[in-house]
Amino acid sequence: MPRWKELPDSLDDRVRQLVVQLRRLKDHSGLSLAALAAKTSYSRSSWERYLNGRQLPPREAVEELARACGADAVRLLVLHEVAAEAWPERQRTEGPLAEAEEDGEAGEAGEGRTARRQVHLLVAAVIVLVLALAATLLITRPWQDDEGPAPAATSGNTQAPFVFTQGRARPCDVRRADGELRAGYSATRTTLMDLKSSGWEVLEAQCLLKHHGFDPGVPDGSYGERSKEAAKRFQKDRSLVVDGVVGPDTWGELRR
Repeated sequence: MPRWKELPDSLDDRVRQLVVQLRRLKDHSGLSLAALAAKTSYSRSSWERYLNGRQLPPREAVEELARACGADAVRLLVLHEVAAEAWPERQRTEGPLAEAEEDGEAGEAGEGRTARRQVHLLVAAVIVLVLALAATLLITRPWQDDEGPAPAATSGNTQAPFVFTQGRARPCDVRRADGELRAGYSATRTTLMDLKSSGWEVLEAQCLLKHHGFDPGVPDGSYGERSKEAAKRFQKDRSLVVDGVVGPDTWGELRR
């Protein structure tokens, strides 16, 4: 049982009765002031002031003390209400100092809670940032070189989805494979293409036209006027129907 300081003689009996009951409850629980501070929102020095009669504890402090000690707070709250009626007269002489001390202690506790909240918010922000960065990397895939090798061609269209970027030239590496010319973007020999067509097949045709010496403009996978004019010149050179539409006959000559 700790030895408490004598309560001030000037302390009103109604306040004294509250403080005595709070002391008994604290002693009965076996909690130290430090342990009590750890279990409540109030610091050790605050509890020292409350339990030595130097400052009237807030109603919330009384409730938290009862909860920490496993006791019913009803009787203590009644005593607190009675003590609060007697406290203002004394507070007029000692209130400013006590209030300043209380604000300081509350500030310390508040700063601790604020710091913890800030750490939690910072961790959450970092997690969100990492997830957003990961999503961006998965979408953009910067490790894939758009100017690198062409996607592997299948018997028809390429498997990779075509994403058109106006004016962005793609590499043309035309080689002969299985007896025909290929740029590596599509193996089609039948796809029809005209103005406003786009895709890997268009890029394949542009590269083949360029390889044969008929400039289609920027090989970007979009079949525009310049590509169509190149196709017409190619068709005329190969004695095909000159319409600028790339179809099976034109593909056959482009693959030669």
